[in-house]
Amino acid sequence: MRLSMSVTNFSRRDERRGLGEQLAEIAEAADRGGLYGVWVSDHLLQADPYGARPGETEMLEAYTTLGYLAARTSRVRLGTLVTAVTFRPPALLIKAVTTLDVLSGGRAMFGLGVGYHAEEAAAMGLPLPPVPERFDRLEETLQIALRMWTGDTSPYRGRHYTLEAPVGSPAPVARPHPPILIGGTGEKRTLPLVARYADACNVFDIPDGGATVRHKLGMLRGLCDEIGRPYEQIEKVISTRLQPGESTPSFVTRCSTFAELGIDHATVITTGPWTGESVATLVEAADQIAELASQDK
Repeated sequence: MRLSMSVTNFSRRDERRGLGEQLAEIAEAADRGGLYGVWVSDHLLQADPYGARPGETEMLEAYTTLGYLAARTSRVRLGTLVTAVTFRPPALLIKAVTTLDVLSGGRAMFGLGVGYHAEEAAAMGLPLPPVPERFDRLEETLQIALRMWTGDTSPYRGRHYTLEAPVGSPAPVARPHPPILIGGTGEKRTLPLVARYADACNVFDIPDGGATVRHKLGMLRGLCDEIGRPYEQIEKVISTRLQPGESTPSFVTRCSTFAELGIDHATVITTGPWTGESVATLVEAADQIAELASQDK
């Protein structure tokens, strides 16, 4: 199972040192320790439910941050978990992801969803259309991304977006393109989009004995069968939290439970900002999970 660190809280832990240097330190530790990825949340106001109220603590713009982290790391994958589709016009968003991929040597991941944060949208003047329209825009953005990444410069005319010549140069380094993760588990619109367009889905660690995860993945398998796509092509990602003071053995046991549910990749958040100690716990867990996997072969 892959383990990634997800940064939702950018608050500084040490007022004597800069936010950038502190963030780089934890990303570099993840990079050295062999974690698969570093994800950041894509908001303009603090959205961590365990943090302060929106606007009261630091929040960094996602793609500028990822570019900075790309320069400070060498192997860890980088992406947003996830970008709201209405935050940026499609061509600009796809260019940002492609630029990240090119400059990082093929390490970009494309996390995308419909968005939800009405308070943030109102505070910052961001568009947040009705939910059905956001899903339409999500699908059109995915179609545009795949066109641009395959070099198709023919005009694109959708219901919400029109591009006369969607040029995607330079092409991404990742082949065939940066992996696409669609956030959310809605059964009417989200999971069908995952089945059609995504390389990864994102489910949530709900304390119900795995019932919800089993149900959602079962739905996804059925949708893949309907369109003739191998279910195994889609990476199953779960978002979970490293609890304060949680031991490495405890977390490894939890990951074993995820694997039994069919999960391939866990993205891990913390309560508050990441620390050197919490990153070390995650790295140690990744090592133990890899060792257990090698013993099973």
